[in-house]
Amino acid sequence: MKNSARKYVSVKMILELCASVVIFIGITLYTSTDYYTYSTSYEHIRAACTPGNVATKAAAVIPNYSRNHSFFLQLSDYFWTQTSSLYALPYGTKGSEELIMQALARTNHYHIPQEIDRLQCRRCVVVGNGYRMKNSSLGEIIDKYDVVIRLNNAPVHNYEKDVGSKTTLRLFYPESAHFNLQLENNPETLMVLVPFKGPDLQWLKAILNDEKRIKTGFWRRPPLIWKVKPENIRVLNPYFMNVAATKLFTHSDKTKKISLKPTTGLMSISFAIHFCDLVHIAGFGYPAPSNKTHPIHYYDKSTLKHMAASGHKVPIEAVVIKNLLQHNIIQSLTYF
Repeated sequence: MKNSARKYVSVKMILELCASVVIFIGITLYTSTDYYTYSTSYEHIRAACTPGNVATKAAAVIPNYSRNHSFFLQLSDYFWTQTSSLYALPYGTKGSEELIMQALARTNHYHIPQEIDRLQCRRCVVVGNGYRMKNSSLGEIIDKYDVVIRLNNAPVHNYEKDVGSKTTLRLFYPESAHFNLQLENNPETLMVLVPFKGPDLQWLKAILNDEKRIKTGFWRRPPLIWKVKPENIRVLNPYFMNVAATKLFTHSDKTKKISLKPTTGLMSISFAIHFCDLVHIAGFGYPAPSNKTHPIHYYDKSTLKHMAASGHKVPIEAVVIKNLLQHNIIQSLTYF
């Protein structure tokens, strides 16, 4: 009888120990998921924001960091006195001044919406297009930020649970403008053109003035019909692409030639750390270079093979983003 009791106690202890181990493992897996727990409520996001926080940390890491630059191009800079630039597009405006004036003549809007401009602390999230957004259930969290920045033609419709439904700014270029404006954006969303080359500005000018569309100079034909209110269009200052290519990459070239070509994602982070007081990112990162079959987007089956001819230095960009994360200039909602 005593032996049976001892066996019962031993079995019970083992079961309790196993249960404790299972609970511990479960807690460990939960707390090491892709998401930071402090970002699960608006109160936490709000409390995490301190005016000037990102600027202070960025200035300690990024050479010659400055917020004394306009966010968007404006006609007066070129109509009255042409703004001098050392670089051509996409890193500067040298040689494209006339095209810029023509494109901005119809949509000379460069201000920030008042509801954002008057914020004491701008809480921003840059939503990447990476596969890890799939089944992330981050949509509700993303929609709580003051400013939600999206990239290119990444869809929102039917993906709201994972990526949210709010879009404050959508950064794009003509070839990536293949989306339903009304379905994938909010009525007040700012469509921010990232001009990589002269034809990008010519495309915008033709769209706004309903002129004959140009069909050459693009790696993929951009939309011939693109209905958007002129007051919702902005043209991004190439300064932020320049920062991404020369300062975030710690690249120095005395010949004034820039060989690195940042992705729209890295350039958007560059913009955000100049525009916001708190910068979170989500959905960034690619599969290992050896994995050529894993999807790179949450919404299609594109793989790293599709990026082979893009000229983007994905491994280098990963190092750049990790460096920004390590210095707490930005924080990630998904594992990077």
